[in-house]
Amino acid sequence: MEHAPLTADHAFINSTVHSVYELVVAIPGSTLAFNYLKNAYQDDPFRIALELFLVFFALRYMLSKKYKPHDNAVKLTEKEIDELVEEWQPESLVPKLSSYDKFNLEKTPMIVGAQTAKTKVAGYTKPLMNLATTNYLNLVSSEHIRQKAIDALKNYGVGTCGPPGFYGTLDIHMQLEKDIARFLGTDEAIIYAQNFSTISSVIPAFSKRGDLLVVDDRVNFAIQKGVQISRSNVRWYKHNDMNDLERVLNEIQLDTLRHKKRLTRRFIVTEALFSNYGDVVPLPKLIELKKKFKYRLILDESQSIGVLGRRGAGVTDHFGVDAKDVDMIVGSMASALCSSGGFCAGSVEIVDHQRLSGSAYCFSASLPAMLTISASEAINIISQQPNLLRELRERVQAFRHTLAHKSLDALIDVDTSSGPDAAVVPFFHIRIKPSFLASRNANLSREDEERLLQEVVDECASQGALVTRAKYVDDQERGLPRPSIKIHVTVGLSKKENDKAATIVKSALTKVLSSKWKK
Repeated sequence: MEHAPLTADHAFINSTVHSVYELVVAIPGSTLAFNYLKNAYQDDPFRIALELFLVFFALRYMLSKKYKPHDNAVKLTEKEIDELVEEWQPESLVPKLSSYDKFNLEKTPMIVGAQTAKTKVAGYTKPLMNLATTNYLNLVSSEHIRQKAIDALKNYGVGTCGPPGFYGTLDIHMQLEKDIARFLGTDEAIIYAQNFSTISSVIPAFSKRGDLLVVDDRVNFAIQKGVQISRSNVRWYKHNDMNDLERVLNEIQLDTLRHKKRLTRRFIVTEALFSNYGDVVPLPKLIELKKKFKYRLILDESQSIGVLGRRGAGVTDHFGVDAKDVDMIVGSMASALCSSGGFCAGSVEIVDHQRLSGSAYCFSASLPAMLTISASEAINIISQQPNLLRELRERVQAFRHTLAHKSLDALIDVDTSSGPDAAVVPFFHIRIKPSFLASRNANLSREDEERLLQEVVDECASQGALVTRAKYVDDQERGLPRPSIKIHVTVGLSKKENDKAATIVKSALTKVLSSKWKK
């Protein structure tokens, strides 16, 4: 069968294609490109389709209209710009102080010179007996520690200027970690440069999103921040109530079984000695529940380290419990140990994990050498001089006995542990009894109650004793405690001075509260 003759159109198309083909072939390397496309299409047609799509997309992108951020900006004249500048009022860098803020600033005492058991305060001619510091064992005044700190300053300088994991670790840092572990009875310990950020770093180092924290609902502010930063699931139990803790743990266990939830890391978080209430956690029962329900325990010993127990080793020493039964013992070195920073003690794995996962450890300059050596020496003194603890408990008992006078029964509540624990807690909160306010028909706001307590503080100062109101971050605190005066007992005062200070506090309370309202 004969083919139909080519039309003029067909001839033109063939001629054009042939010319284009000859032009392309004349380009160096074009033969290789044709062979590549032919083989790629035969072996993998999807690949050539994808590559062509990408080529067309790139061409379209390069040829599209370019976006300019200020294309739609409003054009202002010079006059309009000047008018806007004149009308603009910058926001204050520091918010305006309320009358209550000004009151707190005015009533903040200024210590002149070194802090001691009898310290000089601006506005007072004679030194005041200091009941406003956590210097329980009076180690701040230790000449031995002071000289060791001076020697460390000369040998190591003021600071390390670097985080521990880089070039901030000194031999004395490692020695302090060994001293803490030996003192508490744990395998190892790690130290942090800031006491507040220690617990708020330890918690999120172990508990992450999706994990579970079961927390006492009256823990201190640093723990609250650590719980918040961790972004874990949180269940709260009633303050220091082991029956309620067991109820919460049972509910979690039943809920897990019922909904077949995946296994997550789970922790119980609490304080050993509660800074806002002065009561001691019932550790044996807590450890029993921890083991029964298979939880890890994070215990904050910031207030109890150095003062509780036969050796001053904290609540584990107080109850005779093996410190290794507590997974993480966290504490501050800024109270009884007369230094700064904090620590976390536990197993080797617990400590090693924090060296890379503890944010406050990794991203903060390490503890200055002079403060490091001060903490080590404080631990040595506490270990070698158990009489300091006996003296402290005698002072506490004497102070409490004075405040237990029947003339104060109707006026105040003294928040602290009951039973045998009461004699070993070196601080307590004094709060006005609600029944006393009700009997006077006094419907006071929180600010009014703070101002009333400040009158007691001022009266104590006028008689020679420095005390302070307990301070809180009111708008962020969970379960904000009622206003209180916080008393700290110290062996820096002699028995006679301690009794005198207690009498001053008693007298100030009676004078201010009894004369405020006349029946």
